[in-house]
Amino acid sequence: MEVKDKYFFVKLIAPLVFGLMIFILPRLWGVPSPEGCSANAWLYFSIFMALILGLILEPVPPAFIGLVAVVVAVLFKVGPKDSGIDGGVIKAADAVNWGLSGFSNSVVWLIFAAFTIGLGFSKTGLGERIALYIVSKLGKSTLGLGYAIALVDLILAPFIPSNAARSGGTVYPVITSIAPMFDSYPDKNPRKIGGYLIWVGLASACVSSSIFLTGQAPNPLALTQITKGGAQVVNWISWFLAFLPVGIILFILTPLLAYYIYPPEVKGSAEVLSWAKQKYQELGKITRPQVYMVVIALLGLVLWVGSSVFKINATTTALLMIVLMVASKVISWQDFLNNKPAWGTFVWFGTLVAMAGGLKNVGFLDWLAHLLEGRFDAVSPTIAMLVLLLFFSWLRYFFASGTAYVTAVMLIFVALVQAIPGINVAQTLLILILPMGFMGIITPYGTGCSPLWFGSHYIKGPQFFLLGGIFAAIYMIIYIVVGIPWIYFITPYLSFS
Repeated sequence: MEVKDKYFFVKLIAPLVFGLMIFILPRLWGVPSPEGCSANAWLYFSIFMALILGLILEPVPPAFIGLVAVVVAVLFKVGPKDSGIDGGVIKAADAVNWGLSGFSNSVVWLIFAAFTIGLGFSKTGLGERIALYIVSKLGKSTLGLGYAIALVDLILAPFIPSNAARSGGTVYPVITSIAPMFDSYPDKNPRKIGGYLIWVGLASACVSSSIFLTGQAPNPLALTQITKGGAQVVNWISWFLAFLPVGIILFILTPLLAYYIYPPEVKGSAEVLSWAKQKYQELGKITRPQVYMVVIALLGLVLWVGSSVFKINATTTALLMIVLMVASKVISWQDFLNNKPAWGTFVWFGTLVAMAGGLKNVGFLDWLAHLLEGRFDAVSPTIAMLVLLLFFSWLRYFFASGTAYVTAVMLIFVALVQAIPGINVAQTLLILILPMGFMGIITPYGTGCSPLWFGSHYIKGPQFFLLGGIFAAIYMIIYIVVGIPWIYFITPYLSFS
């Protein structure tokens, strides 16, 4: 048996063993569960923790891990809220209805729809056209090229809630075509220009993931988790406004910061402009599907931004965009059905939303909140908020997926915040989750696109970790100094529901 096969079985068995250990731990002291926590709640928590470890290790696709966890919880009939009918016995039908509840969640459909919208950008070639056009205008200097990369990601971020899809489908191919023009390869002259472009590609993707609610999938997932925890959340435009000053600063600063901290040897060349213009000319005139995609994207953005005015839910807008894309033949119905990443994400998030809701249903979060009650009485709300912010953000070192990270810790932090006397719960939770995008920069595995950029091998492991720590620290300082006072100021004008 090969070593990798051994690791596979270890990763496969470890979550099961971990969940079982948590379940039997109280029984070592002769009790079925900790004091104040019901046996069903503790059983459910054991299943949930096994799910978390499975998502971290990923022996099989994460969507399948989520499905397994839901099926186990349904089989044990834990997860639904006890209605008190029939003596508190949960029926099999109630259990399976709860298990499937995540698939009716509007945020899950929003994420799924946005993946499909991203397919329209890639299939029509609109994403590539935008990238080449911007590079042909800004790419005369290396710094200008850095801003071109950041601008491309910023334009695509509201519509494609996967920084991995944005990077892999549009930005990364452009960068890896430019670097060899200067004899810059992973194993030869990586610092000449390739390393700089790779880092700007990652950093700008992380920044735009924080700017927009739909910039990365963990953002709307976090809002769903918070809602399951009984707290209020913001809409698309309120998220954007809350992060706007920091977003502007980080967008402007990122290419320049990389230019001085990780400077390229080549400062500029007309070759990039010539290459981009040639590639752009080869694309020919803008096609009819691309025009339709532009119109549909702009319509979607207007409806998202003006959701409170038009009284249209963000998910409804996303589904409308899909209907228009199919009707205008931007994508075919078969394209829609064959979009495996979208369907995989739909199953993954649908199961995670159900599992997160189960923690509240079985009373585990209430027990945790009671356990934490009074722990923050001697701490001012501001100090408590800052401590939780730093703790919440730097926990990313221990997670190889933003989704797994949100699933594992979000509801715990909801309970922690709710246990702080005199604190504005909705405002504090917003402060905690806004940096999730840019904090993905701290490791080569911290967010969806990180493995892609790290896998280019232009930047080695130690340098990657060092750059990640430096940029994350600078971003966080700016967020604390500028962002938090701004959020305090604008909170009365934000829409919470």
